[in-house]
Amino acid sequence: MARKACSPCSSPQRRRPRLHTVDRLDAPVDLTNCDREPIHILGTIQPFGVLVSLDADGKIRRASANLAAFARCEAGAALDAPAETLFDAGALAALRERMQQLRGGDAVERLFGVHLFDRRTAYDVAVHFSGDEFVIEAEPASDNGAEAGNLMRTFTGRLRQSETTQAFLREAARQVKTLTGFDRVMVYRFDDAGSGEVVAEALTPGTDSFYGLHYPASDIPAQARRLYLRNIFRVIADVTAEPVPLLSAPSARGTALDQSIGLLRAVSPIHVEYLRNMGVGASLSISIIVEGKLWGLFACHHYGPRLPNLAMRTTAELFGQLFSFMLESRLRNETSEYELRARRASDRIMATVAQTPHLLADPAWLGEVTFELIPADGVAVFLEGEVTLSGLTPTVEQCGRILAFLNENAGGNVVATESIASLVPEAQVHADVAAGMLAIPLSRSPRNHIVLFRAEQLRTVRWAGNPEKSVEHGPNGDRLTPRKSFEAWTRLVQGTSLPFTKAERQVAESLRSGMLEVLLRLADDAALERERAHDRQEVLIAELNHRVRNILSLIRGLISQTQRSSDTIEEFVTNLDGRVQALARAHDQVTHDHWGPASLIELLDVEASAYLDDKRSALVMKGPDMLVEPVAFTALALVFHELMTNAAKYGALSGDAQGTVLIAWRRDAAGDLLLDWIESGGPPVAPPTRRGFGSVIIETSIPHDLGGEATIDYRRHGFEAHFRIPAQHVVGTGGTPAAERPRPAPPRLDEAPLKGLKVLLAEDNMIIALDAEQHLFDLGAADVIVAPTADEALALVDEAAPDFAALDFNLGDATSLPVAERLRERGIPFTFMTGLGDTLAVDGFDNVPLVQKPYSASQIAAAAARALAAGQSGDSER
Repeated sequence: MARKACSPCSSPQRRRPRLHTVDRLDAPVDLTNCDREPIHILGTIQPFGVLVSLDADGKIRRASANLAAFARCEAGAALDAPAETLFDAGALAALRERMQQLRGGDAVERLFGVHLFDRRTAYDVAVHFSGDEFVIEAEPASDNGAEAGNLMRTFTGRLRQSETTQAFLREAARQVKTLTGFDRVMVYRFDDAGSGEVVAEALTPGTDSFYGLHYPASDIPAQARRLYLRNIFRVIADVTAEPVPLLSAPSARGTALDQSIGLLRAVSPIHVEYLRNMGVGASLSISIIVEGKLWGLFACHHYGPRLPNLAMRTTAELFGQLFSFMLESRLRNETSEYELRARRASDRIMATVAQTPHLLADPAWLGEVTFELIPADGVAVFLEGEVTLSGLTPTVEQCGRILAFLNENAGGNVVATESIASLVPEAQVHADVAAGMLAIPLSRSPRNHIVLFRAEQLRTVRWAGNPEKSVEHGPNGDRLTPRKSFEAWTRLVQGTSLPFTKAERQVAESLRSGMLEVLLRLADDAALERERAHDRQEVLIAELNHRVRNILSLIRGLISQTQRSSDTIEEFVTNLDGRVQALARAHDQVTHDHWGPASLIELLDVEASAYLDDKRSALVMKGPDMLVEPVAFTALALVFHELMTNAAKYGALSGDAQGTVLIAWRRDAAGDLLLDWIESGGPPVAPPTRRGFGSVIIETSIPHDLGGEATIDYRRHGFEAHFRIPAQHVVGTGGTPAAERPRPAPPRLDEAPLKGLKVLLAEDNMIIALDAEQHLFDLGAADVIVAPTADEALALVDEAAPDFAALDFNLGDATSLPVAERLRERGIPFTFMTGLGDTLAVDGFDNVPLVQKPYSASQIAAAAARALAAGQSGDSER
């Protein structure tokens, strides 16, 4: 299809745009603001390609000044003209199609071999959005492109064969050199301070090596690092080339084009000077991004102009992305293996000290078990005012200064430094034997620590140019000019040790957690009763923290899986609420006897009472009562909850069905518990067409969590499930056989026991208060007044005169007992809400109804009904 004539070019008499703005910023850059140099809006491009941008109406807003060399149309004349006057109709259709495919702020689409302006010349094209402008960047197409798939398969296969990380990096450098053809390819890694080091390299013979050189953080300013994250591939084809300015239509006057993700973006004059000082004629970089952060770069140099074609550059970019994924996986595996060793060491320490507690005060033993994970030269143990030393360490007096610093500044955290003298100036005198340290706190009190010491490590750091020489007056004015000398600048680093790595610091955190309980146990044998009680409280806090984290992880998993298997918000809320309540009921049962075994029959009774309502009598249980361990009890609670809800919704107990559910269990010769769930008399059964989360729980919880078995059978006459629970989860019988236990149906509850009442809600947690408030309104409350503290609740009792009150027992640092006293004085019914379960016992309020968290509307309704029926808050029955 023929291209439309470019009317601005073909009609010389047509008035051209009155003003063409060149998008350049010439504000001076100096030491105070060089890291804010606007390198993303220089307003110029490299001359190997051409740039055109379109506005929302399809008119040309900007064009590079070299447009005529590509399209035979002057850039100034093309501005404000419709895109159809410049581009081939077929090419324009392809561009618009790619425009529709762009997703995300930094998305880029590429086209290869496009006859962009006419049918004579083909171009490789990249398109993206910059603000509201559609940016088109093109360069002449090349016929020597490579097949990305074959190259990737070959290159990644070679990378996988690398046994060590260093070999992996070295092989990657060789592959990028093969792809790009540049004289030097370096793998450049950043440290925590922002400085860089060349950690691998591939060279053309005769090229100087930069391997092992260090570069100061100032070599790559902050804004350049941000661009490396957004635009992972960057090429500078010819350092000596004159940049081409962008011309703008009057409608874009005063605004600069953001070229952050452009492939033609020109180069900061500062960086050009930097490259010239190195003798580099062309450069290419590929970002290495690990866990969303800039880990390093493939930095490529060539000693003359060089421009791989766009197809090859795209392949190299893809290789960089795959390499980043592989490196991230490799680093994670290394960290995981290291952490696994740490957990084993922590377990070994706890098991050993449990038998011989005095070992925790033995620095030689501690050094032996920790040095294999965190290499060090000496160890000091600060325990209950005593100091014991082993290996290369400061003196006891010098250690006292270090301990004073830790007590004042550590705040219970692990402290790692390669230079103690930078924290404690007096430590300079012992840097030869203890220059660096890793301090592991063993208690929340500031007196107990294990401190690992590392001796001074004399090492040579080869800097590419003097890192301390940064200011010169160059041709760009009073700016931060690149260093003129790139000869290796060598300096001897004294008074420092080898740094402690991130993985070693994580191991220290693991050891800290593992040793905490052991230390507290040791303190129990040496301290007074008051101190022992305090230590037991610390152990309890640590255990509670562990269990709370497990509970939070479980709840998070329930939310995620329930969301995926729910079609509506209402279904999601209902399913999630039921599962959380099932867990809460199970938790109450196993904690009733201090986290001990609980009754299987009681579990079934509680679940049936909570969900089956008037059809509870259709549930038949046969078998002796069994006591089930807490871990298995929780898993069975979820399984039975799903079975009962499914039976009530779809199975034998659904709708008007008159079916029954038989639950029978027995123990086999091995002691395993065999349990059968058999439904009959309900509607015809067919296997589900979609496997929801409830089915996953039924089918996999017992095999996965308990090591047992689950068999599911969707028989037409009724659903059946058969389970085997291993013997270690069943500790014996608990009493009356199921068939002889009376199971009266629960009383029908008033669905709106609070209808028309004003309710006082005392709750200090906002989220819980919002949830409770909604439940109270759902139960008919006409008004709900909320108080986060006991003082505010007392004031509301006097001022608002509520008809009923729901009191969280613990309100911040106080309790709601003063409010309860005031309510009883005024004869206002109330209930306590608590997370303490039925262990809550308060003198004078033994018969006040309790609502246990996490609660449901039915729990609140039952408690409210009992309190209101009694007439007086103090006379109600729990």
